[in-house]
Amino acid sequence: MADVQTTNQSILVVGGGMSGITAALEAAEAGYDVVLVEKNPYLGGRVTQLYQYFPKLCPPNCGLEINFRRMRENSKVRFFTMAEVASISGQEGDYDVTVKLPPRYVNEKCTCCGKCAEVCEVEIDNPFNYGMDKIKAAYLPHEFAFPMRYVLDPSITGTDEGKKCLDACEYGAIDLEMEETFFDLKVGAIVWAAGWDPYDAAKVDYYGFGEYKNVITNVMMERMAAPNGPTEGKILRPSDKKEPKNIAFIQCAGSRDENYLPYCSGICCLASLKHSTYVRELYPDCDVTIFFIDIRALDRLEDFYVKVQEDEKVTFIKSKIANITEDEETGGLLLEGENTRTGEQILMNFDMVVLATGMVPNKIEIDAALDVSYDEYGFLINDPEKTGIYGAGCVRRPTDVASSVQDATAGALKAIQSIARR
Repeated sequence: MADVQTTNQSILVVGGGMSGITAALEAAEAGYDVVLVEKNPYLGGRVTQLYQYFPKLCPPNCGLEINFRRMRENSKVRFFTMAEVASISGQEGDYDVTVKLPPRYVNEKCTCCGKCAEVCEVEIDNPFNYGMDKIKAAYLPHEFAFPMRYVLDPSITGTDEGKKCLDACEYGAIDLEMEETFFDLKVGAIVWAAGWDPYDAAKVDYYGFGEYKNVITNVMMERMAAPNGPTEGKILRPSDKKEPKNIAFIQCAGSRDENYLPYCSGICCLASLKHSTYVRELYPDCDVTIFFIDIRALDRLEDFYVKVQEDEKVTFIKSKIANITEDEETGGLLLEGENTRTGEQILMNFDMVVLATGMVPNKIEIDAALDVSYDEYGFLINDPEKTGIYGAGCVRRPTDVASSVQDATAGALKAIQSIARR
């Protein structure tokens, strides 16, 4: 059991992405004790998996490093990675929470020397790169991970591979006997900032994701474009690792469809516009076609849309693509649909297809009668009649990084108000 002393003057933040980090820091810098829990073995959430993000189109490590430094310097924030909320009971001002800590098999003595990975021969799918490459079963989640500590996959802990890692570690950081533990918290308010998951593109069976190698999703494209990604920043066809001559982006892949994801996630259009610039900068002769229902680029971001439109190698076609089939010999992809502006039938061949999938919120899935509200799509509502647990960021609505940060600041203030009322 971890010894974490808290009171009902403390705040729990669930989720260590940009929303959770922001909420935790804002509350801590206002003088409140905060416990932050994150299910991944590192902080930063999905922002760490981006190559660039809006509005400045800069790498994520810029903003993350500043926040990590703030966390290191603030004793009011305690954080736990590979941690999940197991139970919540109570009411505003008086919550009892149990947190589960699955074993990491690496303790705080880790210096990131990498000796365990050097001797480990077993490889697993790399979750950070959405399974597009392999990583050793003794691994650092990514090169900028915070905390900077290795992880052992459970599949090797009872094997000779695990023993090899243990013997290779000179600092006593490998603990193959580590077990799942729990600890209890008492807090006055909770900020739920658990983020989002990409919609499962395999559910949209007529697009062939998971069956056709050269059909990928927008989050996979983001990793592919990143220098620390599976292809070291080169956008290549997964089937043969060749440079594509033309790429199609299909907007609303499952979104705005009552059979799949009925709402619009808002940011997918901008993600594809951004991805088109990745392609064009890397391959000046590559043709890009964006199939869309409507382009959502509001306020100052419309200028970015106009800039992309001016590129003669980028074509916009208003269409909901109906079907994709694969040429088994070449891996090429045939798209079928209708141009809804002209009424013409579409039969076009592409080397690669990128599906713009939507954002699915991570709800509070705990067996307890918590007094919280959700809208018809599963996004958490901050109901003024139901106080104590507050959503922040993408659990409340699909949104970009900058807006998530603003929303998290508001969530922290609401949590502080909950404590002040008691």
